[in-house]
Amino acid sequence: MTRPITAGVDGTEESLAALDWAAREAVRRGLPLRVVHAWRYAEALAAADRDTQHGWIAQGVEGAVRSVMERHPGLAVTTDLVEGGAADALAEAAAGADMLVLGSRGHGRVVGFLLGSVGRQVIAEAVRPVVLVRAGDEPAAEAAGRDVVVGQQGGPEDSAAALRFAFETAAARGAGVRAIRAWTLPPVFAYSPGSLQLLDEAGGLEPYEKQALADAVRPWRERFPQVPVTEHVEMGSAGQVLLSAADRAQLMVVGRRAHRTAVGARIGSVAQGVLHHAGCPVAVVPHD
Repeated sequence: MTRPITAGVDGTEESLAALDWAAREAVRRGLPLRVVHAWRYAEALAAADRDTQHGWIAQGVEGAVRSVMERHPGLAVTTDLVEGGAADALAEAAAGADMLVLGSRGHGRVVGFLLGSVGRQVIAEAVRPVVLVRAGDEPAAEAAGRDVVVGQQGGPEDSAAALRFAFETAAARGAGVRAIRAWTLPPVFAYSPGSLQLLDEAGGLEPYEKQALADAVRPWRERFPQVPVTEHVEMGSAGQVLLSAADRAQLMVVGRRAHRTAVGARIGSVAQGVLHHAGCPVAVVPHD
């Protein structure tokens, strides 16, 4: 089954940038594009009944889609206007998509469909990658020389989904991958005798971290031999180390493991920090 790349649009500048990004990615990957808009009947507009309001919205969405189709005449595009809540519409759209692409204002505020807790819920619960795109995003930012940057942590299986997404994207774009692993000095008591022995055999903490990154990346190097790879290990917090590479990235890829709390879903501090501050598009990829 072929999954489309799905873009959520609402007429804002950010969502139109996301639509353009999604269309370019669909062309590169040879996938169809699905455009989704969620709306509610506004009873306050007494002079306009439901059908009239639906027509207004359809015209706006069709205009945006027409512009995309003019730039990409061979692209297969479908449009869905869904009446109902934004969270439900996006959750359904993400479930059936190769990826979901949305507009982001950054600094914690994701516009359009994603409003406050709705946005956190969708990103945290989506079973497919969610890509956030800022207003003003341009195709030139995807030019050669800019890497797809991906964060790696834990063992090979912990970041496998994010690494796969990064390598697939880089291969489709003819770009390189910069895999980044950040590390900090943990409390001495956190080490078991077995861990200390492994560290000693590796020659210390930094060589150990470099080996861990190399082990995680190796299967993807073998699967995508045409993709140039840079492995970067740096001491510091994961969010700060990743953001230091954001200016040179055409896409930032971070994994996420959803955390549930009494106040709702959380996406983790690293993903949250990158979404707040990275100027490039950010893909949040759920763990397998």
